[in-house]
Amino acid sequence: MPKDSTTGSVGDKIVGYEITLVTTMAISVLFALSLNFITGFCGQISLGHAAFMGVGAYTSASLMQISIPLVLTLPLAGLLASFLGLLVGLASLRVRHDFLAITTMGVVFLFVGIVRQQEFLGGEIGIFGIKASPMGRTGFMFFCLGLAAVFAGFSLMVKRSWMGFVFDSIADNEDITQILGIDVARYKLIAFVIGTFAAGVAGGLYAQHFRFVGPDSFGFVESISVLAMVIVGGIGSVWGVIFAAAVLSVLPLLIQFVDDYKILVYSGLLFFMMRFSPDGLAGIANRTIAKFRKQS
Repeated sequence: MPKDSTTGSVGDKIVGYEITLVTTMAISVLFALSLNFITGFCGQISLGHAAFMGVGAYTSASLMQISIPLVLTLPLAGLLASFLGLLVGLASLRVRHDFLAITTMGVVFLFVGIVRQQEFLGGEIGIFGIKASPMGRTGFMFFCLGLAAVFAGFSLMVKRSWMGFVFDSIADNEDITQILGIDVARYKLIAFVIGTFAAGVAGGLYAQHFRFVGPDSFGFVESISVLAMVIVGGIGSVWGVIFAAAVLSVLPLLIQFVDDYKILVYSGLLFFMMRFSPDGLAGIANRTIAKFRKQS
């Protein structure tokens, strides 16, 4: 039977679209988990997390432009992002809560403003024409899924370790933790460095996936979007954040309204969750499970 070229072409497009969705979800999960490490584990509110992803994306994109393979650019992308995270962490040690949020929010505006003025980074246009990954679309998808799974496993391990207990203590009450003799500043910096390293790696994957990076890709809207993923999933919950990031990352691709009014939709989700379920979907799931256990 002769092959139906039209059907084959449509089938290839459908498969390609699904691969794009899964890859986008994997990168978003890694990005959301990176913020969860800072905000969820250690209680440090960040409204400028997209800047760290942007540093990783621009670093990786610039290196790939001179034919350096993606896998070699990712460590440097993560290191430069974590270096910025260390600087922000050091500057934020004396501020808390609302003041910390404002400080980190300033970072993302500063990043976008600086990038726009740098011609070697493409200025307003950005960097485009990045070569496709030699892994192929399917191979790159599994690569992204693998990195997201590795960091998810690492997050679970830390959460259940002594360091996780220290992070929980800092998030609950920094003053009491300090009185107990724990070096709060040190652990806050550790959280910033690890979280921003993962964000930088996510940025490198973003650059390869979309083969373009620009200033508007890492602005305040993206910082609010990833914060919404963490809060909707449940602050500090690894599984909840994974689920929320996977769903919210593909909504703009599936529903035009969400893409057109992204900041409105995500801000509305933030308000709704903080008002009715501060512990997010993970809290709702835990309460539902506990209810069924009591009934049984």
